[in-house]
Amino acid sequence: MANPASYRPKTGEIPTNPGVYRFRDQHGRVIYVGKAKSLRSRLNSYFANPAGLLPKTYAMVHAASSVEWTVVGSELESLQLEYTWIKEFKPRFNVVFRDDKTYPYLAVTLNEKYPRVQVMRGDKRKGTRYFGPYTAGAIRETMDTLLRVFPVRSCSAGVFKRAEASGRPCLLGYIDKCSAPCVGRISPPDHRALAEDFCAFMGGEAKRFIVKLEKQMAEAVAELDYERAARVRDDISALRKVFERNAVVLADETDADIFALHEDELEAAVQVFHVRGGRIRGQRGWVVEKVEDSTTPDLVEHLLQQVYGEDGDSHGRLPREVLVPVTPSNADELAQWLSGLRGAKVDIRVPQRGDKATLLSTVRENAEHALKLHKTRRAGDLTVRSQALQELQEALDLPVPLLRIECFDVSHVQGTNVVASMVVVEDGLPKKSDYRKFSVTGPAAADDTAAMHDVLTRRFRHYLQDKSAQVDEAALSADGPDLEQDLEQEPAQGQDSSLDTTTPAPRAKFAYPPNLVVVDGGKPQVNAAARALADLGIEDVYVVGLAKRLEEVWLPDSDFPVILPRTSQGLYLLQRIRDEAHRFAISFHRQKRGKAMTVSALDGVPGLGASKRKALLAHFGSVKGVKAASAAELSQAKGIGPALASAIVNHFAPDGAGAAPVPAINMTTGEVIET
Repeated sequence: MANPASYRPKTGEIPTNPGVYRFRDQHGRVIYVGKAKSLRSRLNSYFANPAGLLPKTYAMVHAASSVEWTVVGSELESLQLEYTWIKEFKPRFNVVFRDDKTYPYLAVTLNEKYPRVQVMRGDKRKGTRYFGPYTAGAIRETMDTLLRVFPVRSCSAGVFKRAEASGRPCLLGYIDKCSAPCVGRISPPDHRALAEDFCAFMGGEAKRFIVKLEKQMAEAVAELDYERAARVRDDISALRKVFERNAVVLADETDADIFALHEDELEAAVQVFHVRGGRIRGQRGWVVEKVEDSTTPDLVEHLLQQVYGEDGDSHGRLPREVLVPVTPSNADELAQWLSGLRGAKVDIRVPQRGDKATLLSTVRENAEHALKLHKTRRAGDLTVRSQALQELQEALDLPVPLLRIECFDVSHVQGTNVVASMVVVEDGLPKKSDYRKFSVTGPAAADDTAAMHDVLTRRFRHYLQDKSAQVDEAALSADGPDLEQDLEQEPAQGQDSSLDTTTPAPRAKFAYPPNLVVVDGGKPQVNAAARALADLGIEDVYVVGLAKRLEEVWLPDSDFPVILPRTSQGLYLLQRIRDEAHRFAISFHRQKRGKAMTVSALDGVPGLGASKRKALLAHFGSVKGVKAASAAELSQAKGIGPALASAIVNHFAPDGAGAAPVPAINMTTGEVIET
């Protein structure tokens, strides 16, 4: 742990302006981002008496090795920049609200020629309107019901293209739950109008459509067209079923998001009800670990920043009112920021009486139950993970806690298509964003030990390069600190002092090292991995191997393995990591092998690459069409010039190089794919 006095800036160097500051650890990672009305007062509070800080703040300042700051023009700008950097760097000591479950949304892709209705999870996309969130069962039922009245396309791009090519719609087109734009039953403008009506209904205009259908039913009855009247009647019943599913809680004109939270010393649970048109349209929840010393107003501020900063400015999701349990910090600046995202005024209020206060109490009860449920579910997992990491550290006699573990595995079939995988576990949980795949070629593919040495060398070479770059940057800063501070405090003339004009936020680095490297294999693989680290001069990363035969744990240069008890949680953790690395390597190997196993008759044409082969097949439909084409016809395909067209004709000519062209064959099954 670093001594805060070793990197404490001089008081006179810190400006008194408002701004945003960042603490970094020894590897250059941003571990905390904060904002302040006066940077000097706030930063001095961290260094004046470190022993008197609260435990989490004490841990943060001792985990850091440097601090830097950026001066901005106002508190609103500091709010925006703080959110931007928290989103980019994901600092471990900042509050991060995470969904307590993955909520599905009903989405309409209005940016496509033929908009598509589908259920979506994860990140929001531009040009797509979202409705929800809903529970998984409710959203499927809602979508199935509405497609009866608004038969918008709901199929994937592949299904759509196949139906378009065959001239026959899919099953939904036959049962009237799709207007079948793939076969021209509806024009693109009419289909888009249908999708916009779908969005309008989901956006709260249900009554307008119900009244319209009631008039159509009356007209059909007047014309004695009872079959059409019956169909319209069923459509009205379907719309009413969806419309009445949402309970009326407030006045019809009320659009509001109602937040409530329940917290203890370590965690907080948040719930929100989305009320549109007086009805509850959706519910969402988050659970957060309080890794920084935050008051309830601070938590509410960070919550609104993250919720609306990520997706509140899109698709009209921001309501007119945001109701919260307590007034957030910097409420005026926060309301101004949200108003800018919405394009209209947003009020942040604490309801004191009436229906809104009653509904807030209901949301608070939901938050309380959510926190209890989260603790009940997580208690076992958290205890087991902590026990596994502790057992593993003690069994291997390691001096450092195992915060990050990386596991490597090599996969091949008799030395062909050699690949390797790297999986990452942090705090006992997989971090899939840091997984990596390696292709191994040349002498390194000779055997498993050579491949393991090559992969470890390539992975940690990036770490050393990044570390060297950080040292050079630090030396440069040491040579000119006064100039650097002047640049932060005094922007160039005519240049805005806010946001991106001061210190640009660098991209997040992946190359920081693990505490432990696990390799799939026994003594030879472990020694190869240790030799790769030794060749690079890395001494602070420990290596072990897990052999499949007896689940033995091997250490470098050891004649005997470490035998963990069969019921050891540490052994279970190693097995899970090893199996995940094996799965990841196998999937990559199969993908690579599958590409290598398909051989086409076009592969032997000199100068004809993959993209031009695709262009030829798209133009002529098959290899047979390419063979039958003349040089002039071949030249009409995209990217095919006269010289290449002549080469193709000569390749397939009876007396040419392609006298006996090789058909496309699946080398696994022997099936002829192209003739």
